[in-house]
Amino acid sequence: MALGFGRLRLSARDFWALTPRELAAALRAFAGPARAPLDRPGLAALMARFPD
Repeated sequence: MALGFGRLRLSARDFWALTPRELAAALRAFAGPARAPLDRPGLAALMARFPD
């Protein structure tokens, strides 16, 4: 809602009329594409870097 009303400046009627696919496309425009999930080598690297 904050993105729709604040950043996109949509009216309440337009915001609630969005489909989930349209809302996801608007989110990607601000957040960029989704990243791949962390794999085992990536996790091992993080654990080595932050051993606590």
